[in-house]
Amino acid sequence: MSKQKKITILLCGILAAVAAVLVFLWSRYGYRTQSYSNTSYAMGTYVQQTVYGKNAQAAATSAAQAVTALEDQISWRISDSDIHKLNDAAGSTWETLDSYTISLLKLSLDVAQKSDGLFDPTVLPVTSLWDFDGKQHVPTDSELKTLLPRVNYKDLRINEANHTASLKMHYEGVDLGSVGKGAACDKALEAYKKAGVQAAVVAAGGSIGLYGSKPDNSGWSVAIRDPKTSDQKAGSVGTISMESGQFVSTSGTYEKEFTKNGKTYHHLLNPKTGMPENNGLVSVTVVCKNGALSDALSTACFVLGREKGTALAKEYGAETIFIDSKAAVYVSNGLKDRFQLTNSSTYHLAS
Repeated sequence: MSKQKKITILLCGILAAVAAVLVFLWSRYGYRTQSYSNTSYAMGTYVQQTVYGKNAQAAATSAAQAVTALEDQISWRISDSDIHKLNDAAGSTWETLDSYTISLLKLSLDVAQKSDGLFDPTVLPVTSLWDFDGKQHVPTDSELKTLLPRVNYKDLRINEANHTASLKMHYEGVDLGSVGKGAACDKALEAYKKAGVQAAVVAAGGSIGLYGSKPDNSGWSVAIRDPKTSDQKAGSVGTISMESGQFVSTSGTYEKEFTKNGKTYHHLLNPKTGMPENNGLVSVTVVCKNGALSDALSTACFVLGREKGTALAKEYGAETIFIDSKAAVYVSNGLKDRFQLTNSSTYHLAS
């Protein structure tokens, strides 16, 4: 055999060995760097996902389907949903509901009781009147006087043993809009875990859920929206370092608002007055280990105000960031080492 032929055979052998090693590495580790991003629409908002690892696309599809199924189950706007049935039967019969719907009602009632009714899942008569997603109507005093007596969480009754619930009075109604998007993040994380993906992030409206560790082992970082910026040019106040399994929800005046006769009205209503809560806050962010709870607490803490809201969050082991109209940022003790103010030209940390 000639020397040139021997060299050719040797090079072919080396190339074959390299190819075999690459194939092995790809099959063993390559999938871990795959990622898939997806945007769908549910619950009146965009649901954005980025999923890493094997089965990323299938996991994202399963998560989107789970969010849609949840909307079909708990939206008062959808005929035959659990909440539609419950509202239809107000003042008459008890309705049998899915166990997850019962758990969301129970969580909502717990937050309502601990906030002394400043978070109230039976606020539908008033939110319907304002109709922030539609006609955007400013209620008259007479309209509020008629409907406010129909907002009363104490009339929402639950029987966990047989999965039933009822509203005591006619014309009462439940609106789970203040827990729905956080609950959607809970459902998405369940889908990621079931699919066995490496990592994922899901955002539904003002709620975000985090799962697993990113392929490059970098930590999760979530930006807090600058309330002074528009949707088209959204900026951030700062960032929070987050961990797998954590959820963050923000309630801000900028999310839904309209201006009529020179006055701007936002959607964060005080259930006792039926009017937007104007206590000097512009946004509240809550971090905890349950999406539905973080969503509920962000609304409750906004209406309660900084002092009482901080105390309520502490009862649930949650952390908070309050931002007021004077650009002061109040960070709870558990987040002080994890929050970084990035927009110091506009905002300042307060104690």
